[in-house]
Amino acid sequence: MFKGKFVDNLPKIYGTYTGGFLIFIILMAIAESAGMTAKTIGILFVAFTVCIYAIIGYLSRTVQVDAYYVAGRQVPTVFNGMATAADWMSGASFVAMAGGIYFGGYTYMAFLVGWTGGYVLVASLLAPYLRKFGCYTVPDFIGTRYGGNFARFCAVCVLSLASFTYVTAQINATGTIAARALSIPFELGVWVGLISILLCSMLGGMRAVTWTQVAQYIVLIIAYLLPIFWIGSKMGNPLPHLMLGDEVAKIGELEAQFGLVKNAAADVKAAGVPGGLKSISVPHAGVPEGGMAAWKFISLALCMMVGTASLPHILMRYFTTPSIRAARKSVAWSLFFIAILYTSAPMLATLSKLSLMDPSLPSGIIGKDISAVMAIDWVQAWTAQKQAFIADFNGDGILQLNEWFMRGDVVVLSTPEVAGLPYVISGLVAAGGMAAAMSTADGLILAIANALSHDIYYKIIDPKADVRKRLLVARALLVVIGAAGAYIASMRITSILGAVAWAFDFAMSGLFFPLILGVWWKRATREGAIAGMIAGLASGTAYLIYVYPKFMGNPAWLGIDHLRFGIIGASVCLVVMVVVSLMTKEPNSATQKMVDEVRVPSGRSILGKQH
Repeated sequence: MFKGKFVDNLPKIYGTYTGGFLIFIILMAIAESAGMTAKTIGILFVAFTVCIYAIIGYLSRTVQVDAYYVAGRQVPTVFNGMATAADWMSGASFVAMAGGIYFGGYTYMAFLVGWTGGYVLVASLLAPYLRKFGCYTVPDFIGTRYGGNFARFCAVCVLSLASFTYVTAQINATGTIAARALSIPFELGVWVGLISILLCSMLGGMRAVTWTQVAQYIVLIIAYLLPIFWIGSKMGNPLPHLMLGDEVAKIGELEAQFGLVKNAAADVKAAGVPGGLKSISVPHAGVPEGGMAAWKFISLALCMMVGTASLPHILMRYFTTPSIRAARKSVAWSLFFIAILYTSAPMLATLSKLSLMDPSLPSGIIGKDISAVMAIDWVQAWTAQKQAFIADFNGDGILQLNEWFMRGDVVVLSTPEVAGLPYVISGLVAAGGMAAAMSTADGLILAIANALSHDIYYKIIDPKADVRKRLLVARALLVVIGAAGAYIASMRITSILGAVAWAFDFAMSGLFFPLILGVWWKRATREGAIAGMIAGLASGTAYLIYVYPKFMGNPAWLGIDHLRFGIIGASVCLVVMVVVSLMTKEPNSATQKMVDEVRVPSGRSILGKQH
C-alpha cells in the first residue's frame, strides 16, 4: 500500500489515519447506544488517541542529531503547516479561548487578532531568514549572530522562562481534561497528562513531535468543529458561522430579559463559590466604547502578535523545512489551518451560551427551578469537580443569570453536555482538547530541553560530547522540565489563558528585538543584545510583580495590566539595545557580511554543516 519514502506517502498515511479515527467515533456512538457508560467512553477516547500518539512517537525514534533537533529538515510545507497549527493550537486555544470569549466577549477577540496577526510578522520578518541561517534553536541564532556564550546563555534564560510558563498552562489543560474524562482529581490529572506528553517526544525529539502533531491536529479540528455544526443544526442553523451576528444579538436580548440579583463580593464569598469561577451576569454582547476600551483591545492584540513572533517553539518549526522558500510557504499553511479553528471559537462560545440561557431550548437552565437544575447529570458532574457552582442569593429557588458560576477553562469541554449531545461527542472533545494541549506541550518542553542540551551543555559545557551523550542529556531534561511543569501546574497560580498571555509577554520582552535587529540591523552588537535581553526581561518581570493582584496588586499604568506587561519589557529592550549598540564598537566585517547573506532568499544555509 505504501511504497517509496515515508515523506512521499504522508497523504495516504494520514488519510488512512483520519478514516480510522472517524470509524472509531462511529463505534463509540454505537457502544453508547448499546449502554456503554459515559466514564468508559471518556477513558477509551483519551486512551485510544494517546496510544496512537505514543506509537507514532516510538516509530519516529532516532539517534541522529539532525532528525532529533530539526526532523532532518525534510518536513513538507502542508504537513509542517498542520504540525505548526497543532503546536500553536494549545490548551489555551482549544480549551480556554472560547471560555474567554464566553465570559469576556469582544475584548477577548484581541487574542484571536493578535495570535493570527503574529504569523504575518513571522512570515515577513523572521521565519525564512532563520531557516536560511541554518540554526537548530533560537539561542543558536542569537549566540552565532552576536557571538559569545553569554549572549547565547541570556537567550536560553528568556526562552526557558517563556516556554516554561507556557508549558504549565498546557499541563494544566491536560489535567483539567484528564480529571473530567477519567474521573480523577485534577492534581493527579496533571501527572497523567505529563506522562502522555513524554510518550510522544521522549525517543524521537522533533521528528517524533512533528508526526504526532499532524495526527493531533486532525483529532483536535474534528473535535472542535463537529459540536459546532451539530448544535447549530439543532438550533436550525446548519452553517452557524454565517449566523453569528444574529446569535450574538439574541444573547444581548436574553441578557436584558433576565433579572439580576445582588451578589456583591462578600455575598459570593459567603456562598462558598470556589476561586476562579465566574458568573455570566454582566452583559458582554456589545462592543465596549471609549478610548480606554479601544486601547485595551489594541494593546492586548499587540502583545499577542509580537509574542507570537518571539516564541521559540513556533520559530523552531520553520527550521524543519527542506528550504527557505518552503519555510515561507509553511507559514501560509499554518495560518490556513489555524484560521479554521480561530474563526470557529467565537461561534462555539456563542452557541454554548445560548444553549445555557435560552429558555426555549431543552438545555436552557437560566430561569429554571434550582432543584431541577441540580438534578441534571452534567450539572452534578461539573459541580462535584468544583468547575461549576450555583448560589441562590435571593432565596427564590429560581436560577438567575448571575447565580450560575463556571470556570472559563471548561466551557468547551462542557458544551456538548450542556447542549444535550450524545456523550460520545464529549469524549471526542476531551480527546481533542488533550491533543491540543499535548501538541503544544511537546513543542515547548522540546524547545527548552533542546536549548539547554544544545546551547548550554554542548556549546558551552562540553563541546566534545558525542551524539549519544547529547541526546541522553536532552531526554533527561525532557523528564525534569516536564515534572517541574506538572508540579507548578497543579498549584493553579493563574488561569490557563492568563499563563499563556504571560508566556507571550516574557518572550516579547527579551527576544523579539534581539531577533528582529539581528536580521535587519547590521549595527546591532553583542553588548547591545545582551543589555537589551537582560533589561527587557527584568523590567517586564518587575512590572508584572508590581501590578499582579496576587503579588503586589498596584494600579496599572495606562491600562497596561498583568496580561500586557510585555509592552513595558519590549520597549525597554528596544531602547537599551539600540543605545548600547550605538555606544559600542560595530560588529566586524565578517558578521555584517553574514547578516547580509541571511537576507538572500536562496543558496546554502549560513551555518552549513558546522553542527
